[in-house]
Order: sequence, then C-alpha cells, then structure tokens
Amino acid sequence: MGPGHGAAQAVRRDWSRRTSLCQRMKPVDVTTAVNIARPRHVVAAYAADPDHAPDWYGNIERLGWQTERPLTVGTRLDFVARFLGRTLAYTYEVIDFVADERLVMATAEGPFPMETSYTWADLPGDHTQMTLRNRGVPSGFAGLTAPVMAVAMQRANRKDLAALKALLERQ
Repeated sequence: MGPGHGAAQAVRRDWSRRTSLCQRMKPVDVTTAVNIARPRHVVAAYAADPDHAPDWYGNIERLGWQTERPLTVGTRLDFVARFLGRTLAYTYEVIDFVADERLVMATAEGPFPMETSYTWADLPGDHTQMTLRNRGVPSGFAGLTAPVMAVAMQRANRKDLAALKALLERQ
C-alpha cells in the first residue's frame, strides 16, 4: 500500500466531498419592499423598535434585550421564532443604525448566520418605502435547503410587511 491508501486517503476524499458541497451552498439574499401611507419618521421609529417586532413579524414569538435600551450600534437582542415548523432561538447584534434611514442587525450563531436590514425612503405624499433584506450563507443541512428557505423567507417577509403596513396605516 502506498501513500494514496488508508486513513489519510479516506480523510482527503471526505474533505474533498465536503469542500465541493460547501462550494455548492448558495447565499440566501431576499429583499422585499412595501409602500406605507405614513411619514418616514413614523414608520422607521415603529419598525426599528424591537419591542414592536412581535406585533408585525408573524414568526417572532418573543424577544429580550441583552443590553440596555435605547437601540444603538452594539445592542444585542434575543429572539425566539417559529420558521418552517421549527423553533429557532438566536441573538442579533445591531451593527449599523441611522435613525429614520437604516437598521442592520446580524447573527453569527447557528446553522444559518443571517444579516437583516431595514431601510426607509421618502415617497411623495408623506408615504414611505420600507425595504427588508435578509441575507446569509447557510451551512450544513440548512445549506441544502437554502432554495426552499429563500422562498419561505420571501413569503414570510411579504406577509410581515403587509402586517406592518396595515398596522401603521390604521393609526
């Protein structure tokens, strides 16, 4: 038996299979927008307040603040959500926040590290366009289901933004 046989060769074969699987993992990048008949400062203030998230995010069951209020860069928030029939617990950290303009949160935990961003832009007539973007690179089993997850995320985001629109336009 030569150097190409045995346990070392098996490890190399296994590693090359994993590498090729990882190379096939596609990033998930889902962007959804809605026009809301409310001024930007009203929409942004409501949507950027984590305590309101369970009111308009259909999948979020609860959240907790790890850091002190108010929301700022470095704020850490614990979320418990239901998605695709599973309960997920994760922590987001605010990595960018400009009031009335954008909020970006990211998590590096679990099988699906995710970045979620909100942006708000003025539209004519005191209306606001809110854009919600989720992106990440799944690993392990989550990577194999990424295309299904992207479709489910798009559907959930549309429902969530419609709920936010209805809630804010009733006020």
